[in-house]
Amino acid sequence: MQPDFEHIESLVKPGDFVFTRIDNILYKKVADTSCSWSSHVGLIIDQNDDGSFVVAESKVPRSTYSSFRSFVERSEGGRLEVRRLKGGLKDDQLTKLQQEAESRMGLWYHFRFNYDSKKQFCSKFAYDVYHKALGIEVGKIETFTELLHRNPQTPMGFWKLWFFGRIPMQQRTVTPASQLESTNLETVYSNLENFR
Repeated sequence: MQPDFEHIESLVKPGDFVFTRIDNILYKKVADTSCSWSSHVGLIIDQNDDGSFVVAESKVPRSTYSSFRSFVERSEGGRLEVRRLKGGLKDDQLTKLQQEAESRMGLWYHFRFNYDSKKQFCSKFAYDVYHKALGIEVGKIETFTELLHRNPQTPMGFWKLWFFGRIPMQQRTVTPASQLESTNLETVYSNLENFR
């Protein structure tokens, strides 16, 4: 189902979080393990003169800027939810976000989702941009032990293979799910009712 971009773009603003679902076994496992439909997140970081929006994201192989439409078109079935910081952003806050996102452009992607690595992954990118620029935490840093404790039904076989036999249970990470559920955000657009 193709999203109604004209309608969506009339609602979104720079600073918004954009949640999608990547049609790939690794990212589906990320979503399932974190008890969420979403496996990817980016930040709407700017608006072009023609009214289109720009998303800053960490994706394979490096963090980059993408058009809002191309970002959403990568989502399985067009699933999309856009959430905004409660109370919105002031101009100077947006400028700080833009500067922080720019400082992370070109960083390599981390396939093992280690928050403490110098590399990036999508939810770490979004978390760090907001936290470093504004001192606001969107999402929760947690260990793999804490994450897996919340979903004890997670089939461990995939993750054992992914980590070559041993899951680093004390490694810290941050998930799109924890950001999607953040009480610091409010939903401004969602089409998930179309998929229930």
